[in-house]
Amino acid sequence: MRSNVTSVLAARGLGLAVAALAAVVVVGGERAARADDTIKRPGDHPSYPVEIEPHALFGWGDVYAAGGFGVGARFAIPVVRNGFVPQINNAVAVSFGLDWIHYDSCWYHGDCSANYFDLPVAMQWNFYVAQRWSVFGEPGVLLYFGSYPSCPLAPNLCPNHPPGTGVEPAFFLGGRYHLTDSASLTMRIGFPTFSFGVSFFP
Repeated sequence: MRSNVTSVLAARGLGLAVAALAAVVVVGGERAARADDTIKRPGDHPSYPVEIEPHALFGWGDVYAAGGFGVGARFAIPVVRNGFVPQINNAVAVSFGLDWIHYDSCWYHGDCSANYFDLPVAMQWNFYVAQRWSVFGEPGVLLYFGSYPSCPLAPNLCPNHPPGTGVEPAFFLGGRYHLTDSASLTMRIGFPTFSFGVSFFP
C-alpha cells in the first residue's frame, strides 16, 4: 500500500468523489433523462472497438502531502454489449491506461518533488442514462512507480510518502457528456486522482 493510512484517505476521497460526481451527473443526467428513455432500451448505444481517452490529471493532496498534476490516457475495450442487468441500457468494458503525476513539494519539506507513473486496470461498467449522458464505475487495481529527483531520502522526510513501487486496489466513478456518437467529454474521480478529458470512439 502507498501508506498505512491509504484506506482511510481513500474512503474520504471516495466520499468526496461521490458527492462531486452526483452534482455533475445527476443534475445534468436527470434533466436529460426527462426527455428520453435511453436507460430503458438495452443495447441502444453506439458500437465501437475501443475508447481512447487522453486526459489531464489532478492528484489528491493526501497521497504525497501535497497536490499533484499530470497527464495520462485510458483505453477501454468493450467485452459485453448488453451488460449484467438485461433490463436496462448498460455495457461492460476492460479499462487500462498510463498516468503521470508530478508533485512539486511535500508539506514537510518543500524541496521534495516526486513523479508517479500509475498503470490502472479495471472493469468499466457503463450505464447509458440518457441520449447524451452515460456514467460508469471502475473497480480494479493500480500498479504504481515513484521517482524522487530532488529528494532521495523522501521516505524518511515525508510521513505520507508512498513507497517507490506497489500495487493497490482502485475504484473510480465517471461520467460522459456525449458530443456525438464518436466523441464525449469525460470526467473520472476516485483515488488517487481526478481526471478530465475527451473520449474518442473510432
